[in-house]
Amino acid sequence: MSSWRALLLRIGDKGPEYGGTTDFKEHIETCFGLLMREIEHADDEILDFLLQCAEQLPHKVPFYGTLVGLINLENEEFAKKVVETTQANLQDALNTGDCDRIRILVRFLTVLMCSKVVPPSSVMVVFETLLSSAATTVDDETGNPSWQARADFYIRCILSSLPWGGAELIEQVPDEIERVMVGIEAYLSIRKRTYDIGVSVFEFDDESVKARNEKDFLEDLWDRIKVLSNNGWKVDSVPRLHLPFEAQLVVGKSHDFAPISCPEQPEPPSTVSGITCGKHMHEAALKYPQRLHRLNIFPANKIEDLQPIDRFIVEEYLLDVLLFFNGCRKECALYMVGLHVPFRYEYLMAETIFSQLLLLPEPPFKPMYYTLVIIDLCKALPGAFPAVVAGAVRALFGRIADLDMECRMRLILWFSHHLSNFQFVWPWEEWIHVLDLPKWAPQRVFVQEVLEREVRLSYWDQIKQSIENAPELEELLPAKAGPNFKYSAEGDKEGPEHALSSQLSRLVKGRSVAREVISWIEETIIPVHGPQIALEVVIHTLLDIGSKSFTHLITVLERYGQVIAKLCPDQDKQVMLIDEVSSYWKNSAQMTAVTIDRMMGYRLISNLAIVRWVFSPANFDQFHTSDRPWEILRNTINKTYNRICDLRREISTLSKSVSKAAEAASHAKAELEAAETKITLRDGEPVQGEGPVRMKRLTSIAEKANEELVSARDTLEAKEALLARALEENEALFISLYKRFSDVLAERLPVASPDGTIRTLRGQTDNMVVDSEEPSEMEVDENGKSRKSDHLNGVSNGYNIGEKEQWCLTTLGYVKAFSRQYAAEIWPHIEKLDAEVFTEDISPLFRKAIYSGLRRPSNGV
Repeated sequence: MSSWRALLLRIGDKGPEYGGTTDFKEHIETCFGLLMREIEHADDEILDFLLQCAEQLPHKVPFYGTLVGLINLENEEFAKKVVETTQANLQDALNTGDCDRIRILVRFLTVLMCSKVVPPSSVMVVFETLLSSAATTVDDETGNPSWQARADFYIRCILSSLPWGGAELIEQVPDEIERVMVGIEAYLSIRKRTYDIGVSVFEFDDESVKARNEKDFLEDLWDRIKVLSNNGWKVDSVPRLHLPFEAQLVVGKSHDFAPISCPEQPEPPSTVSGITCGKHMHEAALKYPQRLHRLNIFPANKIEDLQPIDRFIVEEYLLDVLLFFNGCRKECALYMVGLHVPFRYEYLMAETIFSQLLLLPEPPFKPMYYTLVIIDLCKALPGAFPAVVAGAVRALFGRIADLDMECRMRLILWFSHHLSNFQFVWPWEEWIHVLDLPKWAPQRVFVQEVLEREVRLSYWDQIKQSIENAPELEELLPAKAGPNFKYSAEGDKEGPEHALSSQLSRLVKGRSVAREVISWIEETIIPVHGPQIALEVVIHTLLDIGSKSFTHLITVLERYGQVIAKLCPDQDKQVMLIDEVSSYWKNSAQMTAVTIDRMMGYRLISNLAIVRWVFSPANFDQFHTSDRPWEILRNTINKTYNRICDLRREISTLSKSVSKAAEAASHAKAELEAAETKITLRDGEPVQGEGPVRMKRLTSIAEKANEELVSARDTLEAKEALLARALEENEALFISLYKRFSDVLAERLPVASPDGTIRTLRGQTDNMVVDSEEPSEMEVDENGKSRKSDHLNGVSNGYNIGEKEQWCLTTLGYVKAFSRQYAAEIWPHIEKLDAEVFTEDISPLFRKAIYSGLRRPSNGV
């Protein structure tokens, strides 16, 4: 990397590029000096890299804005290019709906204004354009209020840029900025509050939200900006790096920022109904998602005494680093601990990362990324961050009963993986009290599931050793993994099935082909013992042969899948097959899930058979005490969904191939026709002007191009047919899933009020329910340990929910989680689901869970 690139990239860092100093003014002067020497022969490279740094290191935007301001004094043409390119990039981002780029470029524009590169009037025009689009969108008569998510995003872009230039705007264009602020306040008065219980990390009743008159994220940001304005726009967390150079910058020439235009809003639906509004709202929320659902898990005194706006800005910094360093975990951790703020922020950093890990409907990146970042932060700040993480775990554990079911599973997976990177060390003795709780208590289930996942990541004996300070918890360890082979030679009983199993084993080890095994089964087992015994013997024996490793399992399924398919041709038999798999691997939830997943992959089991099996009485009695049935159900829906996604990607690629093939065929045909028209006269007779060799070659090329076009179209049609079939299967899957949910819930749910509240299920624990925007009542000491032990230990923590009520809460939680996770696939089938499942006679509690997950207007039926 050339030296000017290194200086641009590392500006503001305490690194060798700047001699290890942290004098920001010196950094800017050093970088500016080198850039001015290089700019004459590398101006385009410097321009591209500078803007790339500004977009991908947005927490350093004040550095880059000041640099452009200084360069503007010496090279106005370069600064003009920066402004023009920034305008083009912002317009492109608006057209494509690139939220992160829009937000960052509006911030960069504000910083350029501070350095006198653009006039304040240009910034105000951008603000007013965004404000006008937002106001039009939420207007009932002229807009499409279902797309409020986009309007809210535009307002957030304006408000979030003000900490970087509000002081200058107030000083230079007070009337204009006041007009924008009044416009924003007017917008907030006509928009609908968007506190969405469907994406809340913690469960609570609607009544409690209304009673507390909660602010949503945009209202909260507006309040923070008003406090900032009242404090004279003084912000500790935004370095005002242009001020030391103000005397120089003030004489620079400002360059007008060309006007931008927001894309037209989607046409409102011709008939307004709950379904059409819900579809529009879902589409808008996917395209313009809320970036952060604040998760206050520490008491307020653990977050330093910050101005309200400083919390927002540090969150922005942290989220930006997570966004742009998602492929470089170590760089990500280094940047996160080295922000240019004059206060400590370890607790805020932990809250922000956990808010992303638990973000609903889904985090921006795979949960594994956050796991790795937390590990690297623990190593980067060994004296502080591990204790903060431990405090976060304890705080979340204390509120686990109110945690969304999907978030609860994410927390279990993260925590077990995190411990596996630190020798599984945890003070388990703090949680011995869960043994005094009922088996269905969420805290007890949480500890049980964490231990089960740890065993998967290690082995049983090591995890037993890791809880030696709390040996009583061995009760919650899963059984030692191992097959439960019905026809083991060690068994006490020897019967004809044992002999058949041994004979089948010899056939398999003798490499008999599937056809021979099928013949042997049809001639030897079925006539004498019947199809039930045949299925049990074959499945147990094949699973036992494949039990040595995952590779053995795959080999058996590939070689003898036809045998299993012959024995299990319909859904009833496939349910029996899954029963046998579950019986064989009853001591290993992991192997049960893996085997069923592989069998579904080989089309030996249908997704409908798996759904039916999951909702059999033997399993739904575990819904509130184990993740085993839910894991299998998640895998099933994911596999169906992933197949559809793969087909869509293939169709997209094939469509491009068809277009290219059509273009090539058209070109080849045109060349051939052009050659055929070139004729000459010889002895008064027309003669082909092109040589016969060339004509033969052109004919061959045209024929081949046409064949490739036909082949590409045939392949595309075949894939489209597969997609159509997959979508039909997907519809059948969700209809079956919700019917089964409806049936099992109808048997157990209590009578609820028409609006579907769950107060009757939560009993006396309702007054303990807290939402993610409220600070936790839990106090955490400097080591991250809870001081409020009576809030956590035993039944004194207020847990008094009966088994039936907890079963209902857990199952409803999964209804909401599945609805939310697969909303994009459910909405296209909503009319049929409404007709067949979501009818008027379903429980209001069930309907509430579905509508919350789909983020569907509650008055739309």
